[in-house]
Amino acid sequence: MSKKKITIRDVAKHADVSIAAVSYVLNNKAHKVSDDTVALIHKSIKELNYIPSISARGLVNNTSQLIAVIIPQTEEHKQLVFQNPFYSEMISNIEAAVRSDGYHVLLAGVEKGKSYLDISISRNLDGAILIGIYPEELYEECKQANIPIVLVDSYIHDQYFANVGIDDEHGGYIATKHLIDNGHKHIAIATGSIRRDGVVEKRFLGYKRALEEAGLPYRSDYVFGESVSFEHGHDTGCLIAKDYPEITAVFATADVMAFGVMRGLMENGLTVPDDISVIGFDDISWAHMFFPPLTTVRQHIASKGQQAAQLLLDQIKRKKVLTAEEKQVLVPLEVISRNTVRKL
Repeated sequence: MSKKKITIRDVAKHADVSIAAVSYVLNNKAHKVSDDTVALIHKSIKELNYIPSISARGLVNNTSQLIAVIIPQTEEHKQLVFQNPFYSEMISNIEAAVRSDGYHVLLAGVEKGKSYLDISISRNLDGAILIGIYPEELYEECKQANIPIVLVDSYIHDQYFANVGIDDEHGGYIATKHLIDNGHKHIAIATGSIRRDGVVEKRFLGYKRALEEAGLPYRSDYVFGESVSFEHGHDTGCLIAKDYPEITAVFATADVMAFGVMRGLMENGLTVPDDISVIGFDDISWAHMFFPPLTTVRQHIASKGQQAAQLLLDQIKRKKVLTAEEKQVLVPLEVISRNTVRKL
């Protein structure tokens, strides 16, 4: 038999006070009742082991204390987004920041064609952070939710939203230029599916710009695009090792793919960086743990998560009206040189 859930009515009966008095104490309005009553209520809460309901308190305070972190599933393989450590690092920093202000995180992966709006309405959210949404008609419905929303890694240029991101085109450029500066001329790129106005496309365009600037030809057969996953990186590494002996370097647009590329190369008898150099993108925590430690573009993932959370909390809790300048946060990038790129 399941144990009966203790309610606010039980606390009131145990303390011999009104339900309203208990509600005042639970919702930071204890000044409306006497000190003796407050003491009785706290004593009853402790003896009954009563745990206040977040949703019930939300009805009084007109707040759910829930913030959603929504990640659209932009690729066909639905689980891939959660297999990328980039997202776990981002989400953990968002969660830590909002928890310190008394909020809780609801994590949602939304499939193609599904509604973001349905989530916000059904859960009565106080706000939301959307990671990687594309500039398509779905984002228009986010405005209808009538809650503060912060975008992360999105190229939607709309002053309704606050936006935290990086210059992905510049990131792709400095990654490829690092390889070129080390003498590489035949450079492949391992990437996710390239969609217009998305993060992947911007990094790809940076790759092309660096080649053009150095007078190196762009070759479409050096572009290995499918999904942002270890498996795709592994397949790319195997293919390069078997069919592209002239390639001396690979730029992977995410660290998780770079790990896969290196695994594929090594399984086929090549070493990194002696035979082929590899540079990644993100600088996830695993990058310095991998062997050899990965050269990559650092995008300060923790800072992105923390700044996105603070922008949202400024609007929700502190009722701050953000200026156009405050709504656009650009996190700096830098190449972190470790042991996977060698000079030719």
